[in-house]
Formats: sequence, structure tokens, C-alpha cells
Amino acid sequence: MRQLVNDTLQEINLYSVDAANLILGTIAQESAYGFYKKQLGGGPALGICQMEPNTFNDIVFNFLHYKVDLANLILMVCGLTSFHADDLVTNDKLAVSMCRVHYLRVKAKIPSDLPGYAAYYKKYYNTPLGAATEEEFIENYNKYVLKDEH
Repeated sequence: MRQLVNDTLQEINLYSVDAANLILGTIAQESAYGFYKKQLGGGPALGICQMEPNTFNDIVFNFLHYKVDLANLILMVCGLTSFHADDLVTNDKLAVSMCRVHYLRVKAKIPSDLPGYAAYYKKYYNTPLGAATEEEFIENYNKYVLKDEH
């Protein structure tokens, strides 16, 4: 998973160690490190980052629409010709790219430690109304991401 995230972020020119770790933690929390590609319980979230189609479409129409070079680069890297939320289920590079762009829209700098990633994820990805907790994020990061490094 780390290789997928690192390669994708480098290919779309948005790599940093902290961005990669934040996205790996997001994947660990949202989909048990890529195990679930569709939200449990029939919810709308899709892909390894469990992004909802409304969020996906907001990024496409209200951000990437104005960042044509980035949009075209993401499409090329992901082997696509247009953006469709359903592709998140089968295209992990798209899921990683869209998760990165979601975080790119946040004005606050990405933190550089695990508690910081957890707080950032909770505030900006899961939102205060979401069911996830910072403690779960840290637990899942340790369970999946750190195991992946050994």
C-alpha cells in the first residue's frame, strides 16, 4: 500500500512524507487498509479512502475544474479520460489522488506526527460529525501502516 501511495503522489507531483503518512492512515481507518471498497451498511462511500460521491464531485467541479493541469495529470496517471466517482472502487490510484486533493484544499499545514495526522484526519476528512475517533485512527495506523513497513 505504501508503494501505491508514494508512487501515485509522486506521479501527480503532490508527494511529501507527511501527506503519504496521512493518506496511509486514512486508508487504514476508512477501509481496513484497502479491504473494503464500498461502505459497510449500504452507505455511499467508495474506494480505499471511502470517499462519498458528493465529496468527489465537489472536488471535481469546484476545485479541479479550475486546476486543469492537475486534473489532466490525475486522469493520465489513473488511466482515465474523465472523472466518475464509481471509478474509486476499482482504481486505487484515483482514490489516493482524490484523497490527496481533498487534503490539498485544506489551508492548514499537514502535521508531522501520528497524533497530528489523527487530529487532522478527524477534523478535515471524517469531520467532527463523523463516527471515527482520533484514537481509532492511531490504533488502525499502528495495526496496518506500521506492519506494512516491516
